[in-house]
Amino acid sequence: MIMKFQVNRDVFSEAVSFAVKMLPQRTTLPILSGVLIDATDAGLTLSSFDYEVSTQATIAADVEDGGRILVSGRLLADIASRLPNAPVHLETEGSKIVVKCGSANFTLLSMPVEEYPTLPEVSEKSGILPAEAFSTAVSQVAVAASRDDVTPVITGVQLEVGENSLSLVATDRYRVAIREIDWEASGAKPSDPVTALVPARTLTEIGKTFGHSGTIAVSITSTDERELIAFSADNKTVTSLLIKGNFPPVRRLFPESVDNYAVMNTADLMEAVRRVALVLEREAALRFTFTIDGVTLEAIGSEQAQASETIDGHLNGGDTVVSLKPQFLLDGLGAVHSEFVRISFTKTDNPNKPGPVLITSQTSKDQPGADNYKYLLQPNLLLR
Repeated sequence: MIMKFQVNRDVFSEAVSFAVKMLPQRTTLPILSGVLIDATDAGLTLSSFDYEVSTQATIAADVEDGGRILVSGRLLADIASRLPNAPVHLETEGSKIVVKCGSANFTLLSMPVEEYPTLPEVSEKSGILPAEAFSTAVSQVAVAASRDDVTPVITGVQLEVGENSLSLVATDRYRVAIREIDWEASGAKPSDPVTALVPARTLTEIGKTFGHSGTIAVSITSTDERELIAFSADNKTVTSLLIKGNFPPVRRLFPESVDNYAVMNTADLMEAVRRVALVLEREAALRFTFTIDGVTLEAIGSEQAQASETIDGHLNGGDTVVSLKPQFLLDGLGAVHSEFVRISFTKTDNPNKPGPVLITSQTSKDQPGADNYKYLLQPNLLLR
């Protein structure tokens, strides 16, 4: 069967690059490294699927002869991104695929379409999200997800659907991040709370891909055969299998209110942490002393090097000393997205053991932020 079409180079290149973006660098089955191109009178649909994540993009094209082909995804993406500025002509000749653009000609071998797995079906949409807020929320929360595959359940970001809001929650046992954004439900409200545990790596890629799309339609499917989530915008769809298992009940770790806290300039604190941490050994923590005069950071690196620095801060409540891992603290500070930051000190039953510190945004020295972002970080035991 002959397949033949002409398509705009930039539109084609963007669609191919989107289709391969989610594919793993190495696949166990070579067939899964392919991109499926479906040409019909309505245009082209480009798809990829590795049994966990699927992508699909639909674009306009001038289709002379319809059909389906499977071709090496990364190779096609590399070729499409370097084609000259002219319309792309693609046609099949037996088992070969000929791509012509300007004076450039490429001949590729097609892969067996019949061996390609069936793409997952997307159910009716569950709700709509504001794209920019979703993209920001994912970047704020995903840093707290675990990168250790030994416990898959905490390598994901838990999405919890409320009546008019969606919460994103992640933890790696040392810290917890939560952010709430607007959610507009579609259809009848479900009787049970809806949650979806999405791999953090996949969700981060989705957040970047759809960040400027206006709104994103979300479909959450839970059937006996499969549990998946789909995100759609701009004629593009990404589906992901959900992680099975129970996400830990981390919400109860957050205090209702905290009276003892300090407010600092976010950039000043981040720069000081990066400077003082230079002398630290790996995995070591920085010591922070919060007083009415400001915040003093101390690094007892080794016999060869020590460092300390004091920056301005406004303290509410008593003096406090905590020991925090610099990278974990920087992850939280980098996600705050406000000029000032509030670090609140929670209490535990043991007066000698500090509770987790709660990091939230702060609009000004006196005004808390309004973005519902919360980052709870477990301190290290103080080195005496």
